[in-house]
Amino acid sequence: MAAETPTVDTPSAAIPVAATPSIPDVPLRRNRAYLLLTTGRFAQAIGAGVGTFAVPLLAFELTGSVAQAGLISGIGQVGALVATLPAGVVADRVDRRRLLVLAATTGTALWVTALVAGLAGALSGWHLAAVLFGSSMVSAFVNPASGGALRAVVPPAQMANAMAVNQGRMAAVGLFAGPIGGLLYGMAHVLPFVASVIGHAVEAVAVSLVREPLNRERTELSHPLADLREGLRFVGAVPLFRAVLVLITLLNLTAISLIVVVNLELVRTGTDPRLIGLVDACAGISMLAGAVVAGPIVQRTRVGRFGLLTIGLLVVALAVMALAPTYWVFVSMLAFGVFLYPALNAGFTGYLTVIVPDRMMGRATSLLGLTGLIAAPAAPVLGSALLEGLGIGASLWVMVGAMVCVLLALCCTRPLMRIGKPDTWAADVVEWPTPRTPSVTRSEAVRPLTSRRPRR
Repeated sequence: MAAETPTVDTPSAAIPVAATPSIPDVPLRRNRAYLLLTTGRFAQAIGAGVGTFAVPLLAFELTGSVAQAGLISGIGQVGALVATLPAGVVADRVDRRRLLVLAATTGTALWVTALVAGLAGALSGWHLAAVLFGSSMVSAFVNPASGGALRAVVPPAQMANAMAVNQGRMAAVGLFAGPIGGLLYGMAHVLPFVASVIGHAVEAVAVSLVREPLNRERTELSHPLADLREGLRFVGAVPLFRAVLVLITLLNLTAISLIVVVNLELVRTGTDPRLIGLVDACAGISMLAGAVVAGPIVQRTRVGRFGLLTIGLLVVALAVMALAPTYWVFVSMLAFGVFLYPALNAGFTGYLTVIVPDRMMGRATSLLGLTGLIAAPAAPVLGSALLEGLGIGASLWVMVGAMVCVLLALCCTRPLMRIGKPDTWAADVVEWPTPRTPSVTRSEAVRPLTSRRPRR
């Protein structure tokens, strides 16, 4: 028997945004709003990546302490963690265009202070830490708002291709931000901050030029904690989201721990640092290549089944590395194991963007994004502990076991396995009731994810 959906103490019913036009069904390359949003996001991401790369190097130069440099770099993770849940609530309550422009402008101002202080020779470690903390908080507000903004300008049938393009751009950021940051830092230590300033400024200008409304409905200005509780109830009520919180956390923990274990093992065995960098570069090139073919793959394959293939390839790669833990095996198997990840991310992220109600996008994105924030600081600790306690071979076999568990869980998670191709996603939109209709049951609220429809 289905339980009644709990009511929220302070009502936060949806406020429709008037005069919202239908989304134009034009190719993405001719969708002006989409091009502006993604160009701004890419510029911000690569600028922030370049600046963040230089932070620990400059922090060590300023403090002369590895421990203090690490502390300054770690402060950024704290900023994102603190702001993530409040950012989701804010993104559902305010105009997304204004929020994105304000966040980008704030990021620009923060990096300008670091640039000016660096040019004046007055930059301190704590000033650098404050800039990194603020920049990570800005990113926490941008992420939930940008997902809803993208949904407002991209038709559901094109969302998979849009996400595939985003995966390619983010893979390029991961691949090139470090080398660009290193090149600029070698020329002048404050030059990476110039890239950060430009990146955030480009995003502010690009988003401000978008004419289309980026909200379709917003929550009432009720108590923020009431909105947050509603978001928690929403994520907890949908079986798919509950499964994602567990499986993606385990997947992220294993994937990040794998990189840490491999890099530490190569350091421990005296491998040339340039060769260690080649391992990460080859994995990045593989993901970039995977992002190029992600769009056609997602259009032709059911996301659930494709997820099994993606995790299966990683299990094979991990097993080969465990059997022969040598340098060139690490290089080849890491590239092999991550090749399909961009397509899986594009398909799954695109599906979530389509099915989540507009008024819940910010909160759902923030809550589901906690999986990455949990894994980022925990994975290095876990990976180094495994390597020190068990050695490289046993550590890799532990990861094989973890990925086999994820694979089996995927097979048994029906909401994941029944995700279809992009042309069926719009039929799965979650109908979340407002507190003013408490007679609607939780099973009715998530009916599109539990009802049967013809397979395609």
